[in-house]
Amino acid sequence: MERLRATLAFGVMFIFANAVDAIAAEPSVISSAPTTVPAPAPIKTGLNLKRRIAVGIFSNATQYGRALLLPGERDPLADQAADMLVARLVESGEFIVLERRDLSSVKKEQALVGGAVAVGADTVLVGSVTQFGRQTEGKTGFLTHKARQVASATVEVRLVDSRTGQAFFSTSGSGTSEVEVGNFAGFGSQAAYDSSLNDKAISAAISDLMTNVINNLKQKPWSTDILSVSGSDVMISGGLAQGLKVGDQLQVTRRGKVIISRQTGLPIELPGDAVGTIQIISFFGAGDAEGSRARILTGQVSASDVDLIVTSKEQ
Repeated sequence: MERLRATLAFGVMFIFANAVDAIAAEPSVISSAPTTVPAPAPIKTGLNLKRRIAVGIFSNATQYGRALLLPGERDPLADQAADMLVARLVESGEFIVLERRDLSSVKKEQALVGGAVAVGADTVLVGSVTQFGRQTEGKTGFLTHKARQVASATVEVRLVDSRTGQAFFSTSGSGTSEVEVGNFAGFGSQAAYDSSLNDKAISAAISDLMTNVINNLKQKPWSTDILSVSGSDVMISGGLAQGLKVGDQLQVTRRGKVIISRQTGLPIELPGDAVGTIQIISFFGAGDAEGSRARILTGQVSASDVDLIVTSKEQ
Protein backbone atom coordinates (compact mmCIF):
# COMPACT_ATOMS: atom_id res chain seq x y z
CA MET A 1 0.00 0.00 0.00
CA GLU A 2 2.80 2.41 0.89
CA ARG A 3 4.46 1.66 -2.43
CA LEU A 4 1.17 2.37 -4.27
CA ARG A 5 0.76 5.67 -2.49
CA ALA A 6 4.31 6.68 -3.33
CA THR A 7 3.75 5.77 -6.96
CA LEU A 8 0.53 7.80 -7.14
CA ALA A 9 2.19 10.79 -5.44
CA PHE A 10 5.08 10.66 -7.87
CA GLY A 11 2.66 10.49 -10.81
CA VAL A 12 0.70 13.52 -9.59
CA MET A 13 3.89 15.53 -9.09
CA PHE A 14 5.09 14.54 -12.58
CA ILE A 15 1.82 15.62 -14.22
CA PHE A 16 1.81 18.91 -12.23
CA ALA A 17 5.39 19.70 -13.22
CA ASN A 18 4.66 19.11 -16.90
CA ALA A 19 1.56 21.30 -16.71
CA VAL A 20 3.58 24.14 -15.15
CA ASP A 21 6.22 23.84 -17.87
CA ALA A 22 3.56 23.89 -20.57
CA ILE A 23 1.96 27.01 -19.14
CA ALA A 24 5.33 28.72 -18.85
CA ALA A 25 6.24 27.80 -22.42
CA GLU A 26 2.96 29.01 -23.96
CA PRO A 27 3.37 32.61 -25.35
CA SER A 28 0.99 35.22 -23.95
CA VAL A 29 -1.18 37.01 -26.50
CA ILE A 30 -1.81 40.70 -25.78
CA SER A 31 -4.24 42.59 -27.95
CA SER A 32 -2.64 45.97 -28.47
CA ALA A 33 -1.53 48.19 -31.27
CA PRO A 34 2.18 48.09 -32.13
CA THR A 35 4.26 50.86 -30.63
CA THR A 36 5.31 53.34 -33.28
CA VAL A 37 7.65 56.29 -33.07
CA PRO A 38 6.14 59.34 -34.77
CA ALA A 39 8.16 60.64 -37.68
CA PRO A 40 9.72 64.05 -37.11
CA ALA A 41 7.89 66.97 -38.69
CA PRO A 42 9.41 67.96 -42.03
CA ILE A 43 11.58 71.04 -41.97
CA LYS A 44 10.21 73.71 -44.26
CA THR A 45 12.77 75.21 -46.56
CA GLY A 46 12.63 77.71 -49.38
CA LEU A 47 9.90 80.24 -50.06
CA ASN A 48 6.19 79.57 -49.72
CA LEU A 49 4.87 82.02 -52.32
CA LYS A 50 1.24 82.39 -53.35
CA ARG A 51 0.31 81.88 -57.00
CA ARG A 52 -2.05 84.37 -58.63
CA ILE A 53 -4.99 82.61 -60.23
CA ALA A 54 -8.16 83.83 -61.93
CA VAL A 55 -11.55 82.14 -61.93
CA GLY A 56 -13.03 82.56 -65.41
CA ILE A 57 -16.31 81.52 -66.92
CA PHE A 58 -18.45 78.74 -65.46
CA SER A 59 -21.29 77.26 -67.49
CA ASN A 60 -24.28 75.02 -66.89
CA ALA A 61 -24.14 72.14 -69.37
CA THR A 62 -27.32 70.58 -68.01
CA GLN A 63 -30.93 71.46 -68.81
CA TYR A 64 -31.78 72.14 -65.18
CA GLY A 65 -33.36 75.59 -64.77
CA ARG A 66 -32.24 76.86 -68.18
CA ALA A 67 -35.76 77.08 -69.61
CA LEU A 68 -36.55 79.86 -67.11
CA LEU A 69 -33.59 82.06 -68.06
CA LEU A 70 -34.06 85.20 -70.12
CA PRO A 71 -31.68 85.92 -73.04
CA GLY A 72 -28.36 87.20 -71.69
CA GLU A 73 -29.23 86.28 -68.10
CA ARG A 74 -26.51 84.58 -66.05
CA ASP A 75 -27.14 81.00 -65.04
CA PRO A 76 -27.56 80.81 -61.24
CA LEU A 77 -26.39 77.18 -61.06
CA ALA A 78 -23.11 77.98 -62.85
CA ASP A 79 -22.58 81.14 -60.78
CA GLN A 80 -23.18 79.15 -57.62
CA ALA A 81 -20.50 76.62 -58.54
CA ALA A 82 -18.02 79.41 -59.38
CA ASP A 83 -18.77 81.26 -56.12
CA MET A 84 -18.16 78.12 -54.09
CA LEU A 85 -14.89 77.41 -55.92
CA VAL A 86 -13.66 80.97 -55.28
CA ALA A 87 -14.59 80.68 -51.60
CA ARG A 88 -12.70 77.40 -51.17
CA LEU A 89 -9.59 78.73 -52.91
CA VAL A 90 -9.59 81.84 -50.71
CA GLU A 91 -10.16 79.76 -47.57
CA SER A 92 -7.13 77.61 -48.41
CA GLY A 93 -4.87 80.65 -47.95
CA GLU A 94 -2.57 79.33 -50.69
CA PHE A 95 -3.48 81.68 -53.55
CA ILE A 96 -4.38 85.21 -54.56
CA VAL A 97 -7.70 84.77 -56.33
CA LEU A 98 -9.02 87.08 -59.05
CA GLU A 99 -12.46 86.85 -60.66
CA ARG A 100 -12.61 87.13 -64.47
CA ARG A 101 -15.98 85.65 -65.44
CA ASP A 102 -16.34 86.50 -69.09
CA LEU A 103 -16.04 84.61 -72.36
CA SER A 104 -12.68 86.14 -73.24
CA SER A 105 -11.07 85.53 -69.85
CA VAL A 106 -8.15 83.50 -71.22
CA LYS A 107 -7.36 86.09 -73.91
CA LYS A 108 -7.49 88.90 -71.36
CA GLU A 109 -5.10 87.07 -69.07
CA GLN A 110 -2.74 86.55 -72.00
CA ALA A 111 -2.80 90.33 -72.54
CA LEU A 112 -2.12 90.90 -68.84
CA VAL A 113 0.93 88.68 -68.79
CA GLY A 114 2.40 90.09 -71.98
CA GLY A 115 1.33 93.70 -71.56
CA ALA A 116 2.10 96.58 -69.25
CA VAL A 117 -0.31 95.65 -66.45
CA ALA A 118 1.49 95.48 -63.10
CA VAL A 119 0.10 92.16 -61.88
CA GLY A 120 -1.77 89.45 -63.83
CA ALA A 121 -2.78 85.85 -63.27
CA ASP A 122 -0.77 83.06 -64.85
CA THR A 123 -3.50 80.41 -64.49
CA VAL A 124 -7.20 80.64 -65.31
CA LEU A 125 -9.78 78.22 -63.90
CA VAL A 126 -12.82 77.53 -66.08
CA GLY A 127 -15.50 74.99 -65.36
CA SER A 128 -18.95 73.60 -65.93
CA VAL A 129 -21.78 71.92 -64.07
CA THR A 130 -22.04 68.80 -66.23
CA GLN A 131 -24.68 66.89 -64.29
CA PHE A 132 -27.43 68.01 -61.95
CA GLY A 133 -30.69 66.34 -61.01
CA ARG A 134 -33.30 65.92 -58.31
CA GLN A 135 -35.61 63.08 -57.47
CA THR A 136 -38.20 62.30 -54.82
CA GLU A 137 -38.70 58.77 -53.55
CA GLY A 138 -41.59 57.61 -51.38
CA LYS A 139 -42.35 54.51 -49.32
CA THR A 140 -45.78 53.81 -47.82
CA GLY A 141 -46.55 51.18 -45.18
CA PHE A 142 -49.32 50.44 -42.72
CA LEU A 143 -50.10 53.83 -41.15
CA THR A 144 -46.65 55.13 -42.20
CA HIS A 145 -45.29 57.16 -45.09
CA LYS A 146 -41.69 58.18 -45.80
CA ALA A 147 -40.45 60.56 -48.49
CA ARG A 148 -36.84 61.20 -49.49
CA GLN A 149 -35.56 64.05 -51.69
CA VAL A 150 -32.16 63.57 -53.35
CA ALA A 151 -30.06 66.10 -55.31
CA SER A 152 -26.88 65.10 -57.19
CA ALA A 153 -24.30 67.19 -59.05
CA THR A 154 -21.08 66.82 -61.01
CA VAL A 155 -18.72 69.76 -61.60
CA GLU A 156 -15.73 69.77 -63.97
CA VAL A 157 -12.82 72.23 -63.73
CA ARG A 158 -9.98 72.93 -66.18
CA LEU A 159 -6.74 74.80 -65.48
CA VAL A 160 -5.58 76.94 -68.41
CA ASP A 161 -2.15 78.52 -68.87
CA SER A 162 -2.96 82.16 -69.57
CA ARG A 163 0.20 82.66 -71.66
CA THR A 164 -0.35 79.79 -74.08
CA GLY A 165 -4.12 79.30 -73.72
CA GLN A 166 -3.51 75.56 -73.23
CA ALA A 167 -5.50 73.56 -70.68
CA PHE A 168 -2.89 71.60 -68.71
CA PHE A 169 -5.12 69.87 -66.16
CA SER A 170 -8.74 68.75 -65.84
CA THR A 171 -10.64 67.14 -62.97
CA SER A 172 -14.21 66.57 -61.84
CA GLY A 173 -16.06 66.09 -58.58
CA SER A 174 -19.44 64.63 -57.69
CA GLY A 175 -21.69 65.11 -54.69
CA THR A 176 -25.15 64.26 -53.42
CA SER A 177 -27.42 65.59 -50.72
CA GLU A 178 -30.65 64.19 -49.37
CA VAL A 179 -33.36 64.75 -46.80
CA GLU A 180 -35.92 62.26 -45.51
CA VAL A 181 -39.18 62.96 -43.67
CA GLY A 182 -41.97 60.72 -42.55
CA ASN A 183 -45.27 60.54 -40.72
CA PHE A 184 -47.28 58.00 -38.80
CA ALA A 185 -51.07 57.86 -39.07
CA GLY A 186 -51.02 61.34 -40.60
CA PHE A 187 -48.78 62.87 -37.92
CA GLY A 188 -45.26 64.09 -38.68
CA SER A 189 -43.34 66.20 -41.19
CA GLN A 190 -44.46 66.88 -44.74
CA ALA A 191 -42.04 66.47 -47.65
CA ALA A 192 -42.00 70.06 -48.87
CA TYR A 193 -39.54 71.10 -51.60
CA ASP A 194 -36.12 71.71 -50.01
CA SER A 195 -34.16 74.15 -52.18
CA SER A 196 -31.09 73.91 -49.91
CA LEU A 197 -30.35 70.47 -51.36
CA ASN A 198 -29.13 72.13 -54.58
CA ASP A 199 -26.54 74.14 -52.63
CA LYS A 200 -25.40 71.13 -50.62
CA ALA A 201 -25.01 68.87 -53.67
CA ILE A 202 -22.92 71.44 -55.57
CA SER A 203 -20.88 72.15 -52.43
CA ALA A 204 -20.15 68.43 -52.05
CA ALA A 205 -19.07 68.23 -55.70
CA ILE A 206 -16.71 71.20 -55.29
CA SER A 207 -15.24 69.65 -52.13
CA ASP A 208 -14.66 66.41 -54.05
CA LEU A 209 -12.39 68.09 -56.62
CA MET A 210 -10.62 70.72 -54.50
CA THR A 211 -7.66 68.56 -53.43
CA ASN A 212 -6.70 67.82 -57.05
CA VAL A 213 -7.14 71.47 -58.07
CA ILE A 214 -5.02 72.85 -55.21
CA ASN A 215 -2.23 70.27 -55.65
CA ASN A 216 -1.92 70.98 -59.38
CA LEU A 217 -2.01 74.75 -58.92
CA LYS A 218 0.81 74.53 -56.37
CA GLN A 219 2.91 72.42 -58.75
CA LYS A 220 2.98 75.25 -61.28
CA PRO A 221 6.18 77.28 -60.71
CA TRP A 222 5.75 80.69 -59.08
CA SER A 223 6.84 83.65 -61.19
CA THR A 224 6.30 87.37 -61.51
CA ASP A 225 7.18 90.22 -63.84
CA ILE A 226 9.92 92.84 -63.84
CA LEU A 227 8.42 96.34 -63.90
CA SER A 228 11.58 98.41 -64.27
CA VAL A 229 15.34 98.36 -63.79
CA SER A 230 17.41 101.33 -62.62
CA GLY A 231 21.07 100.67 -61.96
CA SER A 232 21.22 97.88 -59.38
CA ASP A 233 17.56 98.34 -58.34
CA VAL A 234 14.83 96.13 -59.82
CA MET A 235 11.09 96.73 -59.38
CA ILE A 236 8.94 93.59 -59.59
CA SER A 237 5.24 92.77 -59.33
CA GLY A 238 3.88 91.30 -56.11
CA GLY A 239 4.82 91.79 -52.51
CA LEU A 240 3.73 90.92 -48.99
CA ALA A 241 0.38 89.48 -50.07
CA GLN A 242 2.19 86.84 -52.13
CA GLY A 243 4.40 85.85 -49.21
CA LEU A 244 7.53 87.81 -50.11
CA LYS A 245 9.69 89.12 -47.26
CA VAL A 246 12.62 91.52 -46.98
CA GLY A 247 15.78 89.50 -47.50
CA ASP A 248 14.24 86.89 -49.79
CA GLN A 249 16.46 85.99 -52.73
CA LEU A 250 14.84 85.37 -56.12
CA GLN A 251 16.16 84.25 -59.47
CA VAL A 252 15.91 86.25 -62.68
CA THR A 253 15.27 83.96 -65.63
CA ARG A 254 14.92 84.51 -69.35
CA ARG A 255 11.70 82.96 -70.60
CA GLY A 256 12.07 79.89 -72.76
CA LYS A 257 10.92 80.12 -76.33
CA VAL A 258 7.35 78.93 -77.04
CA ILE A 259 7.19 76.59 -80.01
CA ILE A 260 4.37 74.64 -81.62
CA SER A 261 4.74 70.87 -81.43
CA ARG A 262 4.47 69.27 -84.85
CA GLN A 263 3.14 66.13 -83.22
CA THR A 264 0.31 67.64 -81.13
CA GLY A 265 -0.07 71.12 -82.62
CA LEU A 266 0.05 72.57 -79.10
CA PRO A 267 2.38 75.31 -77.80
CA ILE A 268 5.24 74.15 -75.59
CA GLU A 269 7.49 76.49 -73.61
CA LEU A 270 11.14 75.48 -73.57
CA PRO A 271 13.20 75.80 -70.36
CA GLY A 272 14.59 79.26 -69.68
CA ASP A 273 18.11 80.35 -68.69
CA ALA A 274 19.10 81.82 -65.32
CA VAL A 275 20.36 85.40 -65.69
CA GLY A 276 21.04 86.55 -62.15
CA THR A 277 19.91 86.79 -58.53
CA ILE A 278 18.09 89.62 -56.73
CA GLN A 279 17.22 90.27 -53.08
CA ILE A 280 14.04 91.97 -51.77
CA ILE A 281 14.78 95.18 -49.84
CA SER A 282 11.37 96.93 -49.56
CA PHE A 283 7.75 97.04 -50.78
CA PHE A 284 5.42 99.58 -52.35
CA GLY A 285 1.78 99.85 -53.43
CA ALA A 286 -1.17 97.80 -52.16
CA GLY A 287 -3.69 95.23 -53.38
CA ASP A 288 -3.41 94.32 -57.06
CA ALA A 289 -0.96 97.22 -57.52
CA GLU A 290 1.49 95.81 -54.97
CA GLY A 291 5.17 95.59 -55.85
CA SER A 292 8.65 94.99 -54.43
CA ARG A 293 12.01 96.72 -54.72
CA ALA A 294 14.98 94.39 -55.08
CA ARG A 295 18.74 94.74 -55.46
CA ILE A 296 20.83 92.82 -57.98
CA LEU A 297 23.22 90.41 -56.25
CA THR A 298 24.62 88.53 -59.24
CA GLY A 299 24.37 88.67 -63.01
CA GLN A 300 23.16 91.30 -65.46
CA VAL A 301 19.52 92.44 -65.54
CA SER A 302 18.57 94.70 -68.43
CA ALA A 303 15.38 96.76 -68.60
CA SER A 304 15.28 96.31 -72.36
CA ASP A 305 15.08 92.50 -72.12
CA VAL A 306 11.30 91.92 -72.18
CA ASP A 307 11.69 88.13 -71.84
CA LEU A 308 12.97 88.30 -68.27
CA ILE A 309 10.84 87.01 -65.40
CA VAL A 310 11.46 86.46 -61.70
CA THR A 311 11.13 82.99 -60.11
CA SER A 312 11.81 81.51 -56.70
CA LYS A 313 15.33 80.12 -56.39
CA GLU A 314 14.27 76.56 -55.47
CA GLN A 315 12.71 76.22 -58.92
